[in-house]
Amino acid sequence: MKTYLAEVLGTFLLVFIGTASVVTGGFGGALPLGQEGIGLAFGIGLIAAAYAIGPISGAHLNPAVTLGVFLAGRLPAKDVIPYWIAQIIGAILASLALWIIVSGQAGGHTGGFGANGWDETKWGMSSAFLWELIGTFTFVTVILGVTAEKHSTAFAGLVIGLTLAGIHFAMIPVTGTSVNPARSIGPALFTGGAALSQLWLFIVAPLIGGAIAGVVAKARIFEKD
Repeated sequence: MKTYLAEVLGTFLLVFIGTASVVTGGFGGALPLGQEGIGLAFGIGLIAAAYAIGPISGAHLNPAVTLGVFLAGRLPAKDVIPYWIAQIIGAILASLALWIIVSGQAGGHTGGFGANGWDETKWGMSSAFLWELIGTFTFVTVILGVTAEKHSTAFAGLVIGLTLAGIHFAMIPVTGTSVNPARSIGPALFTGGAALSQLWLFIVAPLIGGAIAGVVAKARIFEKD
C-alpha cells in the first residue's frame, strides 16, 4: 500500500506543478512563463517527485512508464493496474486542488485547467497521435536506460526531468504535451468539451509508445554486454 500511496503523491506533485504553470503562469498568465517555462515546470515537478518518492515506488507517475517497465521485465504483472489506479487518482486530485484554488480568482476563472488537445484547424489527428507516440517512446526509453541495472546513476531523476522538459519544448504547440495518460485524464475531467472528446488519443498513443519502449528495453538492443 505504501508503494501505491507514493505513486498517488508523486503524480499529484507532477500534475499540480505542471498544470498550475499553465493555468496561473502560462500563456497570458500572471508571469507569463511561456512554452519554455511550462516545460521546465513539468520537468522540475518530475525531478522533485522522483527524488521524493523514487526509493519507495520507482516514481513511475505515468501509466505509459508503468507499462514500459512491466514489458521490460522489471515490474510484476500484479502491480500494473494498482499503479495505474494510483497515478490516475493522483492526477485527478491535483486537478481538483487546482480547480478549488482558481475558483477563488476575482471575477471567476474563465480559462482551462492545462488539458491536452490539438487544434484541428492546424493539425490532423495523425500528427497529434504520432507526436504523442514518439514523444512517449523517447521519454520511456530514456527512463528505462538510465535506470537499467548496468547504467544506474544518482542523476537519473535529473536526466529524466530534463528529458520531459525538452519534450515539452518540442510538443507544446501541437498537443500541449501529454506523454502521460494520467496527466491528461485529470485536467480533462475538469475542462470538459474537446478535452474529453480528444482524451482517447492521450491515453492510447502514450501507452503504445511506452509499450514499444518496454519491448525494446527487454530486447536489450541498446544495453552494453
